[in-house]
Amino acid sequence: MARVPAAAIPRARAAPRRRNRLREYLPAAVAFVLATALWEAFVFGFNIQFYLLPAPHVIVQTFREQAQVLFGIGLYTFQEALAGYVIGCALGVLAAMAASRAPAFADLILPYAIASASVPIIALAPLAIVWFGVGQGSKIAIVTLMTFFPTFISTLRGLLGVPQQSLELMHSYAASEGQVFFKLRLPTSLPYMFNAFKVGTTLSMIGAVVSEFFGGPERSLGVYIKSTAALFQTRQAWSAILVACALGLAFYLVVVLVERLVMPWHVSARER
Repeated sequence: MARVPAAAIPRARAAPRRRNRLREYLPAAVAFVLATALWEAFVFGFNIQFYLLPAPHVIVQTFREQAQVLFGIGLYTFQEALAGYVIGCALGVLAAMAASRAPAFADLILPYAIASASVPIIALAPLAIVWFGVGQGSKIAIVTLMTFFPTFISTLRGLLGVPQQSLELMHSYAASEGQVFFKLRLPTSLPYMFNAFKVGTTLSMIGAVVSEFFGGPERSLGVYIKSTAALFQTRQAWSAILVACALGLAFYLVVVLVERLVMPWHVSARER
């Protein structure tokens, strides 16, 4: 029986993975192309003026003409989103760790976590400006609040969702509470934690941009979108929205990459 060369084994394993990735991303790519084509056809078919709804090729052209300016204001807003994201996620993880050790603390904070999800950004942003000023501080505070509670709830669920059999096994080995936490609870909570981190990437950009609608410097995305839309310069407004989408997507992909590096043992990473 002929033996398969060792060098051919990695290539043989990589081929199904490439096909799986193609099947995974192809529908989204096809849907994007079709939606863009329908948008273009809708604008020209119904003769819609570009100040009402610009065609995709016009948005891309405007983006290319003003790319340097748009990325400059985009990075300013992204700084707010990143700062609030780091603070909110870090506080959420620390609070979940404390709550997992103190059920009374969890019972105290959970109602506030649930209630915060029903408060819209437009209700909190004006108050944040009164408390923290029109600068970056108020935007960072909004993003911190938006990312804290999802991270807290998801991480707490992971820390408390350890199988009872695993806990009994650790106790049978006379493991200390610290060993149980770092060797069992924390690894078990990582998938939940990173799910919250990925959700937080989009929430942070939304919070930063929307909070800028209520005040901020001209070099920010929210103010730029609001001012250009008010002047019916919708090409520029849509170009800024495109930058916000690109930054949010890049942020999400970075967190996904970190997740795969931190959890190479997880089933989602092995399947890829």
